[in-house]
Amino acid sequence: MMHWKTEDWHTAGEPFRIVLDAPTEGGTVAARRVEAMTGRADAVRRFLCLEPRGHDDMYGGFITPPDDDGADFGVLFWHKDGFSTACGHGTMALGAWAVRTGRVAAPDDGEALVTIDVPSGRVQARVQRSGGTTTGVVFRNVPSRVLATGIPLSTSRGDVVVDLVFGGAVYATLPAASLGLTVTPADTTELIRLGREIKWALNDHPAAQLADDRLSGVYGTILVDDLGRTADGPWQRNVTVFADGEVDRSPCGSGTAARVALLAHTGELADGEVLTHDSIIGTRFLARVAERTADGVVPEVAGQAYRVGACEFELDPADPLAEGFSLR
Repeated sequence: MMHWKTEDWHTAGEPFRIVLDAPTEGGTVAARRVEAMTGRADAVRRFLCLEPRGHDDMYGGFITPPDDDGADFGVLFWHKDGFSTACGHGTMALGAWAVRTGRVAAPDDGEALVTIDVPSGRVQARVQRSGGTTTGVVFRNVPSRVLATGIPLSTSRGDVVVDLVFGGAVYATLPAASLGLTVTPADTTELIRLGREIKWALNDHPAAQLADDRLSGVYGTILVDDLGRTADGPWQRNVTVFADGEVDRSPCGSGTAARVALLAHTGELADGEVLTHDSIIGTRFLARVAERTADGVVPEVAGQAYRVGACEFELDPADPLAEGFSLR
């Protein structure tokens, strides 16, 4: 009988379901992801992600061994359609979880560094502590870069111009206003529809094909509202529509990293400035350029994660919905 214990968290409103002892195989986290797509782990993903035990916007991760002793552990990120290569909000949740559970030692005051191997590389979560309480988590991403700018695209709502950026996964990004939309809950249905349309229209674009083919293809579409500037730098609101129509409730960690790379490329985000990045539900990440690379930047994204609870899932042998179902 299928039986799994999980610990559920959320980061800025986006869920993250943590699973120990999932059946994954491979010498590296990237290899485990490839195996998981067709192996037993995919059945566990469907069981825990889809209805009736999850929902179409559920997200989570399987804890794995690290690639080597340089990391504390590894993780395979998953969603309703499969396994993703990167996840910033999940990295923040895992940092807070690792400290809370004692997997990584942390001071009562100061910072604990949690190093995690993910399919796109090695990332870090700096868990900030005060009085024995976690007060925030800073996600340090893999190097991120602009892949192509000014791509013309005809959509069902007219002609637009799209940029492709890598932030651990490939994102298509454009102003919501260019589609006659705003990043508000009232426009969610159209934002999802157009996000899916743009993702699939550009999925095979040459700029979205990376040297490591496991990272190729457009993972999500980021639609942006420009809110001007704060005293510290640009202020924007975004919604990231990823996988096949999932809506990130948070400002999207790896998507925010992609926006940092793009804004640094255009000169809109200078070194020392902070991007204030709001989500469709009004939650917020703060992001900056931590380091310049030869072809891009290393972004850091700050947010906070919260424990929701612990769950114990089991499958009744007579239940015909072991694989779950999706209505999207």
